[in-house]
Amino acid sequence: MPEPGPKPYLTVRRSVSHETEIKKSRFICHLARVGDEDEAQAFVAGIRKQYWDARHNCTAFVIGEDQRRERSSDDGEPGGTAGVPMLEVLRRRGVTDTVAVVTRYFGGIKLGAGGLVRAYGSAVSQALDEAGLLERRPVALLAVTAGHTRAGRLENDLRAAGYVVRELAYQADGVRIEVGVEQDAVTGFHTWLAETTGGSAHAEAAGRTFVEIPV
Repeated sequence: MPEPGPKPYLTVRRSVSHETEIKKSRFICHLARVGDEDEAQAFVAGIRKQYWDARHNCTAFVIGEDQRRERSSDDGEPGGTAGVPMLEVLRRRGVTDTVAVVTRYFGGIKLGAGGLVRAYGSAVSQALDEAGLLERRPVALLAVTAGHTRAGRLENDLRAAGYVVRELAYQADGVRIEVGVEQDAVTGFHTWLAETTGGSAHAEAAGRTFVEIPV
C-alpha cells in the first residue's frame, strides 16, 4: 500500500507581540511561525537577548506537520506554571510550526500557582487571536504547458475555476504554468483542462507542495 501523504495543519498567520497586565505584572507574548527546532531556538534566544532585564522569558513551541516536536520552559517560574500551560494552549488550538515566548516583568504582587497558569495560558491565547491562523493544505503540483497565444486566457480560466496558480515561465516553445490541485481532484483537473483548451494544453505531475488558506 502507498504511504499516506501529508495532512493539512494549522499554523500562525503572522508574528506578533501582545502585552497584557495582571496585578501590575506585565506579560508580553511573542509569537512566531518557524520551520524547525533550530529556528524556534534562535527566536527564543533573540527574545531573551532583547528582554534581558525581564525576570522570566518562558517558552513553548510545537514543530512538525504531526506536532511531533514540542518543548517548554518555565525559566524560573514554579514548575508547571508557565511553559506547560503555554504549550497546552498551542496544542488545544491545534497549531504547529509555532513558537511562543512570554516575557514577564514582575509587578511586586505574587499571583500564586493557579494565577500564573491562567496568566501564561491567557497571554498565548490572546496572542494567537491577534496573529490569526492559516491552514497549510497539501496539494499536487502539475506543470501545465500551453502555447503563447493561449497562456493569458488559460491563466485567467485557471484562477476563475479556483485552481492555485503558483508560477508562470515563458519559454521559447510555449508557457509553463505551475498549478496546485487537491490530490483527489487531479483526474477532474485533466478533464477540465482538455475541455477548456480543446486538448491544446497538457499537464504532468511536478511534485507536491502546500497552499496556505486563512481560517
